[in-house]
Amino acid sequence: MAFRWYQAKLKTAPLATQAITTAILFGTGDCMAQQLVEKRGLEKHDPVRTLRMVGYGGIIFGPAATKWYGILTKHVNLSSKNGTIAARVACDQLIFAPVNMGLFLSTMAYLEGSSVRDRLNQAYVPGLTKNFMIWPWIQFVNFKYVPVDLRVLVVNVISLGWNCYLSFLNSGGGSKTESVVEAVREKTQTGGSREGGQLPPQ
Repeated sequence: MAFRWYQAKLKTAPLATQAITTAILFGTGDCMAQQLVEKRGLEKHDPVRTLRMVGYGGIIFGPAATKWYGILTKHVNLSSKNGTIAARVACDQLIFAPVNMGLFLSTMAYLEGSSVRDRLNQAYVPGLTKNFMIWPWIQFVNFKYVPVDLRVLVVNVISLGWNCYLSFLNSGGGSKTESVVEAVREKTQTGGSREGGQLPPQ
């Protein structure tokens, strides 16, 4: 019953419905990142960070993805079904994915008052690399089997884990790990030199 109501809303108000759905799922992804990955606990949960993710999902990604899938369906059509699907996946990954990754990181950095250039230098290539490892296969199935009006929903549900990763990536998760390793290495080398011996380079 609820799913039929949702499908009806997708027909009558597709942009608004997709925007609200995406906002909720982006926020859920950030909550997963903070609680399951970073293990902040409720007391240290950053609600403003969650709201930024909700805003990006609802205002930018949801409407943009809805329009994008409509463009692919209307304009990318080849003589064979599998060729059409492959072409749509290629367009999605070579056009939409790089733009969206850059827009996401830039928007988050701007809203946080951080350097957009530094954020892109730090996180863009790792994020896009992970995207290319995961999403072409998901999008192939999505374009082949899922009706166009449900594709954003399917992407959003599957990407709960991906949104969790994006939130962690945006918060500096990847660089934090490298910083810890470097700090331990420097401390170990300093300790070794104080004892009169130089540790060999790793």
